[in-house]
Amino acid sequence: MSVRFYVDADTLGLAHILCQIRSDVTYPGDPGDPAARPPRAPCPIMHPETPDPVWIPVVARAGWLILTRDQHIRTRPAEIKAVVDNGARLVAIVASSPNERLNNFGILEIVMINWRRIEGIESLPGPYVYTASRSGLTKVA
Repeated sequence: MSVRFYVDADTLGLAHILCQIRSDVTYPGDPGDPAARPPRAPCPIMHPETPDPVWIPVVARAGWLILTRDQHIRTRPAEIKAVVDNGARLVAIVASSPNERLNNFGILEIVMINWRRIEGIESLPGPYVYTASRSGLTKVA
């Protein structure tokens, strides 16, 4: 199984957890894991500070689904435009309420609640943006 999921720099805690248990996940700065089965190559995005307009096209060309934490994805037209222009596939992890602050455990909880659904949309052609919360996945128009 090759890499299928890219975890954005804003959720490196999640990335490190997922990479311990899955070989199909990478993140910016990932040195790879030659001991993984199958081995995982280093991520081509070398630095977590790489701007969205630079890494989104690379990840989209690789065919990886993006996992990111972005409570305000619906109000970020430049990011949505980069996803659309590059045919990317993105799932934004969001809190259930405006007052909720997501920590690493909360982010992991939301991803695990939705993991089967995320895998279900992973094979769909892009571009698309979904939000993932404790109540499920929602497609962003």
